[in-house]
Amino acid sequence: MPSRMSDSVFVRTVNAVAVALLDAPVVGRVLGRGLVKIRYVGRRSGQTFELPVGYRRCADGIVIGVAAPDAKTWWRNFLGDGGPITVLGLDRRDRIAHAVADRDPQGRVSVRVSLTR
Repeated sequence: MPSRMSDSVFVRTVNAVAVALLDAPVVGRVLGRGLVKIRYVGRRSGQTFELPVGYRRCADGIVIGVAAPDAKTWWRNFLGDGGPITVLGLDRRDRIAHAVADRDPQGRVSVRVSLTR
């Protein structure tokens, strides 16, 4: 059974590859239809983080579905009143937004991102 450390290294590697592909001129446009990078500052650490996420559009912004939410912590920065987030490269530009995370009764987590105009 893999250790948490090897899982963490694997996830960081996959994220790094996804970010590189999103930044590639041709491939990035195709992937950008369902993937974007987000940037946020951790509530406790004060560190800035960037990661690729899948999204779908909604009326006032985008919704990020968090797969395996119990194995991830980033979305917890947006519980309660939520917090600021930057969506990188959405429609070929960076968008400052406000994100709020919610867990439904079945345990699924989604992060609703309201884009500022």
